[in-house]
Order: sequence, then C-alpha cells, then structure tokens
Amino acid sequence: MNGLLLRLSALDADAENAVRVIAFFDTLISTRATLRTLVRETARLAECAVGVADCELGVCLRSDAAGQVIAHTPEPVGPAVREISPSSRVWLERVGEPFALDTILLERFAFAAALLLDRTRGPLPEPGDEALVELALSASAGEAERARAVRLLRFDPSAGVHVLAVAAAPGDLRHLLRALAAADPGVRSASIGPVHVVLTRSLPADMREAAGEGVRIGVGDALPAIDAPESWRQARTALRFATREGPRPAVVQAGQLGALAAIAARLRAEDIAKVADVSVLDALATDPHGADTLTVLAAFCATGSARKAAAQVYRHHSTVTARLAQAEARLGFSFGPPAGRQRLELAILLRQLRDTAE
Repeated sequence: MNGLLLRLSALDADAENAVRVIAFFDTLISTRATLRTLVRETARLAECAVGVADCELGVCLRSDAAGQVIAHTPEPVGPAVREISPSSRVWLERVGEPFALDTILLERFAFAAALLLDRTRGPLPEPGDEALVELALSASAGEAERARAVRLLRFDPSAGVHVLAVAAAPGDLRHLLRALAAADPGVRSASIGPVHVVLTRSLPADMREAAGEGVRIGVGDALPAIDAPESWRQARTALRFATREGPRPAVVQAGQLGALAAIAARLRAEDIAKVADVSVLDALATDPHGADTLTVLAAFCATGSARKAAAQVYRHHSTVTARLAQAEARLGFSFGPPAGRQRLELAILLRQLRDTAE
C-alpha cells in the first residue's frame, strides 16, 4: 500500500488521494497490524513524528519520521491532536504548515488506533499473577496488552527494566530474589518451563555474589518495560553462555556477548553436529573419567596454563597434564599455541550451545 502513495506533501486533498490514505489504513487494520506497526507506518506516511497514548491502558508510543518507535509519555499540544476517548488520543507533530491531507490522515489514524486499543480492554489477570509476567514478555501480544500488564506489575512502560533468565533450584532462587529485592523492592518473577524469569529495574553491584552457588543467570539489557520481550530474548541467549564450570562465568550480560550472540542465534544443532572437534569431545565425555577430562579442558582454556588449571579444578598437576595429552591425541592438534587453545575453546562453546538450545 505504501507504493500507492507518493510523498504525502505532494498530494492534493482531492477525493482520489483521500481514498489512497483511507486504503492505507484499511490495509493495516485488515492485516491486524500491531499498535507499534500502526504508529511506525503512520509516521513514515505523514513524514513527521506521530504518537498514540492511552492513560487507562498505560500505553504510549511515539515514532519519528524515519519509523523509529519509542515508548514515552509526551504531552502533545496544538491542533494536530485527535481525542479517541476520554483516556486516549493520537497526534501529529508537524513542524510548519500542515499538509493538505493531514486532517484525513489524523482521522484515519485515530480510527485505526481506536480499533487496536479496544481489542485489549478485556480482563487481565490480577496483579501478582504469573500470567502477567508471561504477557509482559510475549512478543506476540500487542503493545497495549503488554503495557497494561506492565502497569499491573507496577512498572512504568517507558522506564528501563532488566529481564533475567535464571537456571536455579527453588532454594537458590529465593536467595537470588532476596539479593535483587535489596536493589529493587519491586522485583517480579515467574517460572516459564525450566527457566525462571525475573524483572528488575536495577541490578546489585555484584551479580556473582547475588547469584550464589549453583545458579546460572543471563541478563538482558535495560530496555523500556514495554520492550521486555527483547530483553527476555537477550537474557535467554546470555543464559546459554553461562556456566559454573570452565572459561565462562555463571552470570552473563547480553551486552557483553558481542558477536557471540549472533553465533548463538544462527547456529543450529545440525550445523554443530558437523564439527568434528565437537564429536571428539562427545566421545571423550563417554570415556572413564570423561567428565573430569572436559572439566580440565575448560579450566585450561580459562587459564592458559596446565598448572593454573590444576589449581582451579583441585587436581594434581600430573593428572591435568595427562588429561590434556590424552585430549590432544584424540583431537589431533596441540593446545600449546594460542590458535590451538582458541580452537579447543570454540569446540567447548559449540558443544555448550548445542546442549542449551531452546
């Protein structure tokens, strides 16, 4: 439908072009576009910033002319504001003279926004219900639905929230939640399958100490609460790199992964299965003392030294040396050069990503 519309500024307010604007919004409605998509595409069409807000649902989205959508709480003023209901409105932030079709564009924008907002006014779970957390993390839910759930969880949709993916036993989880509550008394948590999810506005200064023993944590970036699904996706990816053993820590921040996040997102289990080094590590794991050998290999990658690895895993130096020699013979390359250690660490990492695939 964008192809039907030239630059809005070049269109006269005649019937034909008005129909094009109407058809543009009808297409968005018929394809069940989300509120975020509606705001983004309207801004691109209008060639100026636009926004929608509903104080009852607790949702407010604004997009600049390039289609960059953010959640915030503006106070639009001026003639280019259309009230949808006592609690909701849409607006255009046109600088200078209005375009010829601004009136009909604002009208259709308001109509489409009203339909999308009305779809989300049904009952939601009571505050504290784990279903609210799941809804706040749902990428398939509409922005208005998520914003309402976030409000009921006592978070501001526009304020930054970290989402944590936690692998822990119930007792260990309680220790972590107590530590997190000291930094944010409003912390919320829920269990989603085998993983616990935590929403918190701030993190303790020492996340490793907060985690305690036996806990692995992936930490998503602090994003507006209405964008919690993206922080949740980041947290789950970061959790795949967290380990209590080996070269990687038990608490992993998504923002520190860099290119490793792209590797985790794109590598499939069938791709990893084709890596011969991973197959050799699998075979080593089935040998007598195989688990101990893999622990030694991970410690060696972390320290770069057989003697330091022995101290880290509480083994005699000669035992570690023997384990390393056995693994070198099976893998067919030396761990001494930096390239050898890098190859070994990559094989260990790929094996971990395969075993933690979602």
